[in-house]
Amino acid sequence: MNAIEDNEYSTSWAKMGEKLKKPMAILSVSAHWYTPGTRITDSARPKTIYDMYGFPEALYEVRYQPPGAPELAHEVAGLIGSGVQIDNTWGIDHGSWSVLRKMFPAADIPVVQLSVDANADAQSHFRIGTEIRALRDKGVMLFGSGNIVHNLSRVNWGMADGYPWAQEFDMYIKDSVINRRFKDVVNYNKSGFSVEKPFYTPDHFYPLLYVLGASYDDDTLTVFNDSCTLGALSMTSFLLN
Repeated sequence: MNAIEDNEYSTSWAKMGEKLKKPMAILSVSAHWYTPGTRITDSARPKTIYDMYGFPEALYEVRYQPPGAPELAHEVAGLIGSGVQIDNTWGIDHGSWSVLRKMFPAADIPVVQLSVDANADAQSHFRIGTEIRALRDKGVMLFGSGNIVHNLSRVNWGMADGYPWAQEFDMYIKDSVINRRFKDVVNYNKSGFSVEKPFYTPDHFYPLLYVLGASYDDDTLTVFNDSCTLGALSMTSFLLN
């Protein structure tokens, strides 16, 4: 709903888009493309994917159709190495367009979407981030879309903030990112927290690892949308540039 609402989160995304230098292209790692193996789109006109159910019709009427970037897609596949599959049965899903339409409403920046490999461990996702880091030097924005805490089975529609366990895990990850303890983020399952509460599957957590892997030691860190909501969702976001 953030895609069609003007609220604290969507307003923050819009302000961030205004502040950033316009990227040459965007490589989006979306939690909503969770696949066996790593896949990437190379379509010149990627389709918009409405991969959500039971929402108001207005959400399905959103049109955000930026161009693709086939050359970039093949460069990414080359950097990651063998095993990356070109797959245009997918496109740009709401993990990408719900945020990007607020950040860059003109939809004139090419977007390539990279899947999250459901068969890979956390360290592998972080490593992929290091492998594609050099794209940043060419003006490509590496965009990870997910949530630190994302447990829909525990969502409480009457809560404005998060359950104590959600806030504690969110704070743990945020503190680890701020202090550049990226190993602690990768090894989140050794944090002492029950990871079955923040999420049952790590699809929404893993995109953060790509972003951290692609960071440089001298990056400036900005934390924004720093909050939990609906009991079991974290909106905390990071910019490293």
